[in-house]
Amino acid sequence: MNIYIPLGVLAAILLWAVLNYNALVRIRQHVRESWSDIDTELKRRYDLVPNLVETVKAYAAHEREVLERVTEARARAAGSQGGAASQAADEKALVDSMRNLFAVVEGYPDLKASENFLALQQELSGTEDRIQRSRRFYNANVRDMNTRVEVFPSNLIASLFSFGREEFFEVETGTVRQVVDVSFESTS
Repeated sequence: MNIYIPLGVLAAILLWAVLNYNALVRIRQHVRESWSDIDTELKRRYDLVPNLVETVKAYAAHEREVLERVTEARARAAGSQGGAASQAADEKALVDSMRNLFAVVEGYPDLKASENFLALQQELSGTEDRIQRSRRFYNANVRDMNTRVEVFPSNLIASLFSFGREEFFEVETGTVRQVVDVSFESTS
């Protein structure tokens, strides 16, 4: 009868270890899946950018430098092979160059009214929304993984089986944190 107590304790510890290991594997898979979602949306953006550049190029031939920066930033972002932090840096450069492109577009009323340009701009806007949703989902999964890897007692299993922290995917630009100046006064 005395042998059942140590066997019961051993079985409970083993069950606890298996459950924690499985939880870590499950969260790691969620992180990988959500990164794949981001990757899919980023590829969609990369496919839209050349069409947008070509449309703008037809109207604004002398804005070559802006168009080249967008093309170069797109190529760097599409070819990024690093982790989430590296990808985020390349995405920031692409977003900044796209912002400059749209600033150039403001000077071309015919371009802003073009059906092709408007359709591309709307498609890009929808893609950006999907990227943001995917990014939030990925970062939530990374948060769960990092929490599980750091908190006791699951950190024991994490360190034993080499589960590590994951990187957040953060694309921050200076303008994101700026206060927006809203005015309803007429400028006429």
